[in-house]
Amino acid sequence: MPDHCIYDYAIIRVVPRVEREEFVNAGVIVSCPARKFLAAGIELDEQRLKALDATLDVEAIRAHLATIPVICAGGDGAGPIGRLSQRERFHWLTAPRSTIVQVSPVHTGYCNDPRIALEHLLDTMVRPAVDASR
Repeated sequence: MPDHCIYDYAIIRVVPRVEREEFVNAGVIVSCPARKFLAAGIELDEQRLKALDATLDVEAIRAHLATIPVICAGGDGAGPIGRLSQRERFHWLTAPRSTIVQVSPVHTGYCNDPRIALEHLLDTMVRPAVDASR
């Protein structure tokens, strides 16, 4: 197995009011076919989301977001989509949508371990920045 591999990723966004095009990053999907890896990390910051729209049904959004890791895992628990190949599931998850849960364009990276890449992307793209001066 080579030390480095290419992976694709997309940022999961919650767009409370599609017409305003404002969003909060809520997770990341990472696909690394060389490692047979497809996973998503979800971390919804409700406070940031409510700042965009205080009337949101956050539980419904959480339910939608919770399906993404299930689809990544595949199998019968993911319904008919779970029977698709790993790559097909990634493409299905990252297809453009105009709903409250959307994904960014797909980007490519290079890593040793896609699990570490997923955590790094969560740290840099989803989790709030930590002020090191405090």
